[in-house]
Amino acid sequence: MMQAFRNSAKVAGAIFALLMLVFVLTSVDWSGLTTTSNVGKINGRSIDARTYQGYVQQTVDNRQREMPASLTLEERNQIEDQVWEQLIESQILETEYQRRGITVNPDEIVQAMRSSPPAEFQSVPEFQTDSQFDMAKYQRWLTSSVGAQYLPALEAQYRDQLRRSKLLRVVAADVYLSDAALWEQYRDENEKVKVALTAIIPRNIIPDSAVKLTDAEVTAYYRSHQAEFKRPRTVYLSFVALPRLTSASDTAAARARADSTRAAIAGGESFADVARRESDDSVSAANGGDLGEWTKGSMDPAFDSAAFSMPLKKVSAPVLSQFGFHVIEITSRKGDKAKGRHILIPIEVSGEHRDRLDAQADTLERLGAERDDPAALDTVARALSLPIGKSGPVQEGTRVQLGSLVVPDAGVWAFAGTKVGATSPVIEAPVAYYIFRLDSLQPAGVPPLAQIRGAVEQTLRLEKKQQLAKPKAEEFLKRVGSGQSAAEVAKAMNFAHREFGPFTRLNPPLTDPQVVGTAFGLEVGQRSGLLDTPEGMYVLEVLEHTKADSAQFAKELDGYRTKMISLARQDRIRGYMSALRESAKIVDNRAKLQQQQPQQATQPQQPPVT
Repeated sequence: MMQAFRNSAKVAGAIFALLMLVFVLTSVDWSGLTTTSNVGKINGRSIDARTYQGYVQQTVDNRQREMPASLTLEERNQIEDQVWEQLIESQILETEYQRRGITVNPDEIVQAMRSSPPAEFQSVPEFQTDSQFDMAKYQRWLTSSVGAQYLPALEAQYRDQLRRSKLLRVVAADVYLSDAALWEQYRDENEKVKVALTAIIPRNIIPDSAVKLTDAEVTAYYRSHQAEFKRPRTVYLSFVALPRLTSASDTAAARARADSTRAAIAGGESFADVARRESDDSVSAANGGDLGEWTKGSMDPAFDSAAFSMPLKKVSAPVLSQFGFHVIEITSRKGDKAKGRHILIPIEVSGEHRDRLDAQADTLERLGAERDDPAALDTVARALSLPIGKSGPVQEGTRVQLGSLVVPDAGVWAFAGTKVGATSPVIEAPVAYYIFRLDSLQPAGVPPLAQIRGAVEQTLRLEKKQQLAKPKAEEFLKRVGSGQSAAEVAKAMNFAHREFGPFTRLNPPLTDPQVVGTAFGLEVGQRSGLLDTPEGMYVLEVLEHTKADSAQFAKELDGYRTKMISLARQDRIRGYMSALRESAKIVDNRAKLQQQQPQQATQPQQPPVT
């Protein structure tokens, strides 16, 4: 039947490039793979390096088309991990299909293909009539000569979806929730309490001066708590930063360009043509600057203020927002809704400022980037009169943070087999160009005591504070038990005291299960004993307690059962997929393959500093 479906193509459709499916792999060469041709194994099946890299490159290309800026190394690494996980999931599901004998026949694929078009097709103009998806047009396309060439990819997509659907139906078919289980969930969602809570937090009520630590105690604690002080691989970096922030001259240049843009429209050019040519908002620019309809408050405040006060169908003077200058035209406005279009002119480094910065960036790269000589960073710092800064410790898997600024790619570079003393490529961030030097790399494990002494002392100090706070907490209970109010005693003893709620078990103000369970186990007016948790000690009193309504539960039971069984099935499927993933035998050679790639061309010699 599938062959007959292909052969029935009679009507030629419009040609458009919309089926960039993940099932079509590009043949991408991964240079340097001289010792092995696979990136790993999944349940014994080797994954070919070119196949893997083909998936990665296609995903990168698709993502890049959606983003104005180039992908960072971190974003590319995320894509590589995402593709690897997709390959793992695909393989473990394939194993399950075979183990359970789950198959799909051609008739099932044809029926699904005809009746359930891919979601990506819903907005394609060729499949629409009066701005609505037209099933008849889609079905005619399937039997056209154009559609026929995409059928193998669509068949693969639907075959995979149908097998997955069958498997997950089998997995979740026996999910059942008794009335008692449903009532327990309903109660958790609807039962509410309001409490007065006194918090006795040792780190807040015991001053550091009250805790004396000896060298012997610190050393003993470090030795007996090794597991608590394990660290992943950690690097220490130096860097130079060449600022690339905009100046007053850049703002003036952007304003002049916005004025020129407005003048072009006033001179007779259409708003749409100017928007397509000039606007930095690529999405709206493709539609002649059209923003569609929006609600007041959903845009930048400066933009919104202008849009809801300017005359209709008039082109505004440039409006400055956090994104740059906007030239705006509002076509209609009613209540808190508006329709209109705009041209965005960003404030960017330009003119002489751009020329000067480009020259400095060239020097930064020429003198300091991608060198094995640690002195290269000092050389470029002197040449450009830039200070050398130091990062804090950077742990593997985290990003480099300099104060409040997060710098992309530096962490990925530092842990990618970089030699100590080497410098990074020029890393472009919104506020500066950076070059980093890898000063040292600390292997994973427990650092020497001298290196983490502060952290060890802090942990030990908190433990001692917990012991010192316990008598104070008992004194609080004694005084409250004698008839004084908890609020008065807490104030006298400098303890935190607040009221919380009403809240349910699903949204408690504190997440410790001992505190939450106690709150719902007490009646109005009852007070707990001392609740000793890792975060601190608490005493609570219930002020209000509203029980879940069992009569209302009975009225809602049928609908509630349907909803909760659906959620329970989703939980079952997530747990099932997680278990499959955990039990899979995975060999990941990607890092080793990267290290096997040959070195790039020999670095150019460092020019002398004049």
